[in-house]
Order: sequence, then structure tokens, then C-alpha cells
Amino acid sequence: MRIVCWALQAYTAVVFVRVILEWAPVADDHPVGKVRRFFRLLTQPLLGPLRALIPPVRLGSVAVDLSPLILILGLNLLARVLC
Repeated sequence: MRIVCWALQAYTAVVFVRVILEWAPVADDHPVGKVRRFFRLLTQPLLGPLRALIPPVRLGSVAVDLSPLILILGLNLLARVLC
């Protein structure tokens, strides 16, 4: 069970890092862009379906994607139940 708890915490950190890296305005061939692409590959299997279910929230002329927040909350809830 301890491994599952550790995996949930690690994946939560991976999602958080992806959110931070998405703010970096660099090309995909830049070293930071390559790291960002790696984190996208890790998180897309769970974020993709959430994005299909949850539309972005419009705040004036800006759309805010809440799917990473929902995923992090879900992972934390799962960790509280299991750990």
C-alpha cells in the first residue's frame, strides 16, 4: 500500500510540474520544451479525458483549464482514502 501512496504523490507532483512548465513560452525544440513534452506524455492519459468532460472556464478574454486542478484534487482524495 505504501507504494500506491508514493505513486499518487509522485503523479500529483508530475501534474503540478506540467502546469508550471506550460507557462514557459519556449519552443518544443528548446531544452525546457523537451522537458515539457516529456511531462505532457506522462500526464495526457489522465488529463485528456478530463479536458473532454470539463470545458475551460471563461474569465473575460481568457480561458482557464481546470482539468489539472480537478485531477490533483482527485488524486489527493484517492490518497486520503487509500493511505
